[in-house]
Amino acid sequence: MHNLHRFDIADRVVAASLAREKYLVVNANAHCVTLSQKETWLRDMFREADIAFCDGAGVQLATKFLKGFVPHRTTPPEWIDAVLERLGPEARVFWIGGAPEVVAKAAENFANRFNVVTVGTQHGYFDAHVDSAESQSLVARINESEPTLLLVNMGMPRQERWLWENWPHIRTGVAITAGALVDHAAERVSRPPRWVANLGVEWLVRLCREPGRLWRRYLLGLPAFGAHVIRYAIQMRLPQPSTGRS
Repeated sequence: MHNLHRFDIADRVVAASLAREKYLVVNANAHCVTLSQKETWLRDMFREADIAFCDGAGVQLATKFLKGFVPHRTTPPEWIDAVLERLGPEARVFWIGGAPEVVAKAAENFANRFNVVTVGTQHGYFDAHVDSAESQSLVARINESEPTLLLVNMGMPRQERWLWENWPHIRTGVAITAGALVDHAAERVSRPPRWVANLGVEWLVRLCREPGRLWRRYLLGLPAFGAHVIRYAIQMRLPQPSTGRS
């Protein structure tokens, strides 16, 4: 991961967008780290990303435990406003994910609020397999519309897998795995105060709001994440095998 403050992320995203660069921005929380222990493609995606930032208290605690420092933690809803305020009509935004009415409302709200240009929307209820007709049609639409910002909001790891599998075929744009940003932009959900995130209990707020969807991720996933951290700490302290070279 890159230890970047949210203001630094915003600066880099604005610069890449104005330069019409192809640029990949991803985030890591405890759920993502746990998935990456089995999904090698996810580790590859993070290695290749232009920005890979911390998006969870669990990752902060693990980094402190394993590496001795606390990385900055942020999430796209905390810095996307600053990006769009600076870009204004220079931003050509393509939205992916959410229910049809939600993604339409998100695009409308951001266009009205920041004067950005919406070049496309796609709800999240499509066949996301890389070789599906719907997925290939979506990539073609993206390339035809030439967005400077591609906001992918399909939940983890679906959004990461779709973006990584199609990344070689997407020609331009700053692509961001944005999670629930579409729901925030559509004003369907609100973020808790920042002090809640600073205390490391934002996951508990989300669990209380959506227990049916998130109980497995948090009640089973967080202990699994902790086990991976402990295993890695033990491996770090074991003597490394000799290579036989002097």
